[in-house]
Amino acid sequence: MRRIVAGLIVAFGLVYLAGCGVIANMQRSLIYHPQPAVPVKGGDTLVVESGTERLLVTTREHDGKKAVIYFGGNAEQVELALPALSEAFPDRAIYLMHYRGYGGSTGQPTEEGLEADGLALFDSVSARHPLTSVIGRSLGTGIAIRVAAKRPAASLVLITPYYSIEDLAERQFPFLPVRWILLDKYESWRIAPLVHAPTLVVEAEDDEVIPRASTEALLGRFGPGVARLQVLSGTGHNTISMSPLYVESLKAIP
Repeated sequence: MRRIVAGLIVAFGLVYLAGCGVIANMQRSLIYHPQPAVPVKGGDTLVVESGTERLLVTTREHDGKKAVIYFGGNAEQVELALPALSEAFPDRAIYLMHYRGYGGSTGQPTEEGLEADGLALFDSVSARHPLTSVIGRSLGTGIAIRVAAKRPAASLVLITPYYSIEDLAERQFPFLPVRWILLDKYESWRIAPLVHAPTLVVEAEDDEVIPRASTEALLGRFGPGVARLQVLSGTGHNTISMSPLYVESLKAIP
């Protein structure tokens, strides 16, 4: 009997380790879902160099000091956000970054790489538009918050943000040692105290992907008076931009 029990324990251990290996090897395919670019009315294309990578950026040019940079979700075709952003910001230039491996940009997405790309784009845009605001949605909030912490953003908007990807992964895979195998943790909670730009956190009331507790825990990490919360009632993670209040909330940023 002892040999049988010992054998079962060993077998279970091997299966468990194999499962950990599978998740470790495919983890980035679970986080990133590259999308092709699609034509969008009123949009032009800008090329930005970031290290050895060549990034494509959908733009709507506009003269003046103000601009908006948008970082989208993990499976978002960011150019499709242009109409709503154009309605919200008719007097600002708009830049929507196609992540590495997305929409014709070169390379493969990683947390470190996307942060570097975000900073490169901000530096390029702010040289022409000194009052540049940064917007992130879902995955993109982890990039936007880093850019705002390291560059003089005029304001920051986080749409359906998370405490960290590590936190979300631990909720989804509670039986795995996520903190030891996860490469891209996106620990936004560590970055929030470093942000001084006026920040708007936009939460979907019925978010089925990112728990409200995760979003509101992140909100609590900002310094006093830096961030405010707006909850859009009747919206989910993927439908929040369909709310008539969505554009109105964006119009309110400095």
